[in-house]
Amino acid sequence: MRRHTARTTVGLCAAALLAAVMGTASAAPPGAQAVKQQPAASVLVDCFWHPDVRPADFILACGDGNSRLVSLHWSQWLQDAATAEGVNVVNDCEPYCAAGRFHPYPVIVRLDHPQPWKKHPELRHYTRMTLVYTDARPDGYKQVVSYPLWN
Repeated sequence: MRRHTARTTVGLCAAALLAAVMGTASAAPPGAQAVKQQPAASVLVDCFWHPDVRPADFILACGDGNSRLVSLHWSQWLQDAATAEGVNVVNDCEPYCAAGRFHPYPVIVRLDHPQPWKKHPELRHYTRMTLVYTDARPDGYKQVVSYPLWN
């Protein structure tokens, strides 16, 4: 009797498992595919060739560090574009850069034009940065300035 009970129990469990699997499979419409994962957001490549997402600061003048973005607060970071508010800190280089003073200028930062990154083609990186000065701006700068970003 025990042998018959054990065999019946195993048989019932196997049938229940098969029914559960078949029920799940038949619940999906014919030809349905798994949901594709959204592509990762694009990255911002820094002066040291490191990819970054939503950085708090970013050096614009890689050679001497005389222009950088600080206190970045990102309101959007998508695959095609990113937007932040922050401060562009720029050296006035008077009388020369080593003796100059840094001045803060509030900006809105926009990143766009993502392309595959040559160093890591599986990653897309933003290739253009646009700064919009919301108040004062450095001498000689326009209110809206766009920069190509390195690849």
